[in-house]
Amino acid sequence: MLPFPQKIAFLLFAAVTLTLGLWGFYRLYLRIRRGTRDPEPRLDHLPRRIFYALTTTLTQSRTFKKRPAIGLFHSFIFYGFVFYGLVNLVDALEGFVDLKINSANSMRGIYLILFVGETYHLLADILSFLVLLGVVALVIRRFALPSRTDFRFNPRTLLHKDVKQSRITRDSLIVSAFILFHVGSRAIGAGARIAAEGSLYHEPFATLLSHLFTPANAEAFRIFGYWGALGSVLAFLAYFPYTKHIHIFMAPVKYLVAREPTSGVLPPVALNLEAEDEVSPQIIGAAKLEDLAWPRLLDAYSCIQCNRCQDVCPATATGKSLSPAALEINKRMELNDLTSEKNFFSFATAPFEKNTPSPHPLLQFALSPEAAWACTTCGACMEVCPTQNEQMLDIIDIRRNQVMIEGEFPSQLQSAFRGMERAQNPWGINHEQRLAWADGLNVKTTDENPTPDVLYWVGCAASYDPQAQKTARAFVELLTHAEVNFAVLGKKECCTGDSARRAGNEYLYRQLADKNVSTLNTVKPKLIVASCPHCMNSIGHEYKQIGGDYKVLHHTEYLETLVAEKKLTATPSEATITYHDPCYLGRHNGVYEAPRNLLNILSNSTPELPRNHENSFCCGAGGAQFWKEEEEGDERISDNRFREAQQTLVPATGEKVLAVGCPFCKSMLGSTPSKAASEDIVIKDVAELLLEGVRRSKGLTNTPPPAPAPQATLEPAPVQVVTAPPAIEVSTAPPSPTPSADPPTPERKKWQPKSPAPTESDETSPVAASLPVQSPTPASAPSPERKKWQPKPTTPPPSQQISQETSQETSQEVSTQPSIPETPQPEPTTLAPEPTNTANIPTEPPAPERKKWQPKAAAPVPATPVPATEVSTPTPEEPPASSDTGPTRKKWVPKNPS
Repeated sequence: MLPFPQKIAFLLFAAVTLTLGLWGFYRLYLRIRRGTRDPEPRLDHLPRRIFYALTTTLTQSRTFKKRPAIGLFHSFIFYGFVFYGLVNLVDALEGFVDLKINSANSMRGIYLILFVGETYHLLADILSFLVLLGVVALVIRRFALPSRTDFRFNPRTLLHKDVKQSRITRDSLIVSAFILFHVGSRAIGAGARIAAEGSLYHEPFATLLSHLFTPANAEAFRIFGYWGALGSVLAFLAYFPYTKHIHIFMAPVKYLVAREPTSGVLPPVALNLEAEDEVSPQIIGAAKLEDLAWPRLLDAYSCIQCNRCQDVCPATATGKSLSPAALEINKRMELNDLTSEKNFFSFATAPFEKNTPSPHPLLQFALSPEAAWACTTCGACMEVCPTQNEQMLDIIDIRRNQVMIEGEFPSQLQSAFRGMERAQNPWGINHEQRLAWADGLNVKTTDENPTPDVLYWVGCAASYDPQAQKTARAFVELLTHAEVNFAVLGKKECCTGDSARRAGNEYLYRQLADKNVSTLNTVKPKLIVASCPHCMNSIGHEYKQIGGDYKVLHHTEYLETLVAEKKLTATPSEATITYHDPCYLGRHNGVYEAPRNLLNILSNSTPELPRNHENSFCCGAGGAQFWKEEEEGDERISDNRFREAQQTLVPATGEKVLAVGCPFCKSMLGSTPSKAASEDIVIKDVAELLLEGVRRSKGLTNTPPPAPAPQATLEPAPVQVVTAPPAIEVSTAPPSPTPSADPPTPERKKWQPKSPAPTESDETSPVAASLPVQSPTPASAPSPERKKWQPKPTTPPPSQQISQETSQETSQEVSTQPSIPETPQPEPTTLAPEPTNTANIPTEPPAPERKKWQPKAAAPVPATPVPATEVSTPTPEEPPASSDTGPTRKKWVPKNPS
């Protein structure tokens, strides 16, 4: 026991430090409370949530993910601290009460007391050693292994000033020193006690330390151990709320209020854009810290600062400025700065804690505008986070505010937004061509077959992208082989709005989603099957937020059931097939085995990519990245992933196939620069491979006739300057049965935040960029000013909208003698390199295809002009439709960091 004066001193010291510690925790509550109300329930099903929080915390299951060895050392510290709560309480009582057990304490139940005491002291002794071992190991790893990059950031990454001033390092050193001193003092005190009194308990570590003391100095070291252990932990309580190790308390709280929807489901947003309130304007998204939902302010304090999210982020891995770890760390540093106090004992709250707005926007300290648009929404950061933080949702909220309030977003997204607004697809191709992909197939719409067993959701990609059309046609043929009663919506189907929502344009998403929900609720499908994981995710999960509850499967899942029911039988090939897990199919929706089960019956050689299943690496298309150029970095995300496939397929000797289950993955991986060096690798959808297997089993040819390209009519893009509309050749003759060369991929330019007014090429859709355009004269082509995007409060039906907006321009485009004032008519050219007559000229250009990336060629050679007698309408000069000319995807060259 302690001497009486020391007992009084200990009680006074404990009262002061506990008061300061509780005040610090109360102020943490005030900061987290500043967040907005979360639209999702966070405390429903409380018993289940409590059970989940306890089991996840005590098992440390999420900490062991990715880094099992490091997780083991971390668990030593965690379990030691948990048990040390009891140890510190018992040790404190021993300073005031004699708790020793000896023969004089003989009573009924002495053996039970001895057993409990033996177990307690044994665990305390072992955990003391393990905590010291864990701390020393982690300190060595963090500070003595310079090769480790876990705690480093990209030079492009925006970091809070406190991070730049080594606040993390200083905090880690302070906490590590505290743990070593606290646990070490307790071990010294236990060893001194054994040296002075002996021990009735089995304490191997303390017994080893007891040899350092003599009976003469043992009592002094015992008292030192008491004050060192308990005094340090009481003093640390006052500092604890300001350290990174506050996560030991905040992580269990985060488990308690964790999101139940998958990472593929974004929180709903309440929209009322028609209400104008200058006093209390509507907040959409997040501009400042307090605009984030309160669980995401809790994220800042539950963050372990382990940087695991940064390790798996595609943007970080390819040298871009985005770091999900830096985002959370910057938020915590800013919160601490906003609430710092000069006088530690003033017990006064900071202005931010009293509902005063924070002074700095998120894009000023949390992450840069460039980083906000580098996210692919793959969800890897949320999946790997030990404390289930929601970094991706922060970025989506920032995008929402930038798009819908500030009107600041990459200019290349304007084309996709316009296409979804006017033509109900991000390509901007006329909605009337929605069913052109099915030409030559026996595909019925719901008007022709009102009660199908399966409603096939085709999606925009399969409707307009020739590469994705191969998947749709293969899937339809498989349904026909299996004699499935199916139908499609045809022209009733429109874009699900996935890209708009991930880009922050919630209003546009709701316009499209509400239309689809209304259509589907009328059709009442028994089962929806989608070949696009993005469509599957939106319809199956996010539409539930607006009244659409449907059973939705990915086409690989449904094909797996058809194979299992023997409705489809496939013969394997000799090809070596490796599979790329799409983020929106795998990580967001948990579909991993269905495509693999199909591939296993199609080939005897199906090696896995090193990063697979939930650890899969993104192709780079998600989060609306498909519609814009990537941000500055060291390489393309698609290049990083494709090289992994190259290395996996190197040992293969026969046909090499990279299988995918998403049209955007197919396009990104097929057009990435490194693909040019691996022409022997073929990229195919699982449905295409299965169809080949089914045809082999039936003795059919595996070279089906090419799908006719849809005759796409482009939606005219609105412009701010008056320019002459380009004339388009029109012929009454039917299109040639031989498909024309695929149009070149539009050039994707690098986005610069708050750039000057975009050029005309930026304002046109990707498809329009691939068509011949009349070059305006300098006098008539001033740079159009980029306008702030404003959603239309009332939107007419799509058919009316299209007809109203395009009637005048369409009439001008198809006019045989277009009137272009003060502009000389160029020599007429043809759409094909060597047409023989006007009958072979298609009426309208085919749908665009994202072609294989090639370095930008020299100036294109103009096509040989056709005599005026062979064409009915003069058109502006345009390059030949050859795969070697025309605009190509510009070669991307990383810039050295400044």
